[in-house]
Amino acid sequence: MHIGLIGLGKMGFNMRARLRERGVEVTGCDRNPEVSDAASVDEMVAALPTPRIVWIMVPAGGPTDSVVSELGGKLRPGDLVIDGGNTRFSDDIRHAAELADRGIRFVDCGVSGGVWGLRNGYGLMAGGSSEDVEEILPIIDALRPDGERARSFVHVGDVGAGHYAKMVHNGIEYGIMQSYAEGYELLAAKDIIKDVPGTFAAWQEGTVIRSWLLDLLVEALRADPELADVAGYVEDSGEGRWTVEEAISSAVPAPAITAAVFARFASRQVDAPAMKMVAALRSQFGGHAVKRPGA
Repeated sequence: MHIGLIGLGKMGFNMRARLRERGVEVTGCDRNPEVSDAASVDEMVAALPTPRIVWIMVPAGGPTDSVVSELGGKLRPGDLVIDGGNTRFSDDIRHAAELADRGIRFVDCGVSGGVWGLRNGYGLMAGGSSEDVEEILPIIDALRPDGERARSFVHVGDVGAGHYAKMVHNGIEYGIMQSYAEGYELLAAKDIIKDVPGTFAAWQEGTVIRSWLLDLLVEALRADPELADVAGYVEDSGEGRWTVEEAISSAVPAPAITAAVFARFASRQVDAPAMKMVAALRSQFGGHAVKRPGA
């Protein structure tokens, strides 16, 4: 099998390497000529056998919209586009309709595994027709963990379902990470706790909270036990917000995920206006002392 891959960043670069290691020929295309196999999308498309299969790994939103639109003008009826980025599921439905008008097929595929996927393999969640998903199984099999034929991949449902599942996956990830982080702060704040990294390490085997994220936490503490080289500022890439929006839309309570998203917002406020107002109100009604800026 020979596919095109647009987007050779941290994820796409490693995915290309894993696919090649497992016998899938890949012509990659990226704005960075140092990593790109093709000088342009036209050159990539020309290198592919028909029906062409092109996998997209670019940021969600405008960049993905632009690539889908460009491919719609360059591919031919019967070709297949796979969006493996973190696109919002509602955008998938729009992209599929846009391409269908030109006879081009579409599959959305949530991909989890991060920078470790090259070595460990990826978890994949696909949305699209059964026929289209069946056609891309050789690609899926090359990307997922070796020896896990019946696991780490699911055909979730119709177009959009793959990215909806990945969205919820990432929302859960927010909640788990926040719980570990709060546990870390509690342990670090107590004088009787003398070995915080060792405590987390002791939880890696046999406990009910063991996980790969816990393993990564232990690695982070081994490298920097006091987290001295890490600022307490946390970005969010969109999926957590979308998960909360969907929870509200479906009237599904999601307090842990919601709190984790809000905690990330709070991490970016050095002098939060809301907290300044709380301090001012406490002073007004109770005469409580107010800490002055710089004090």
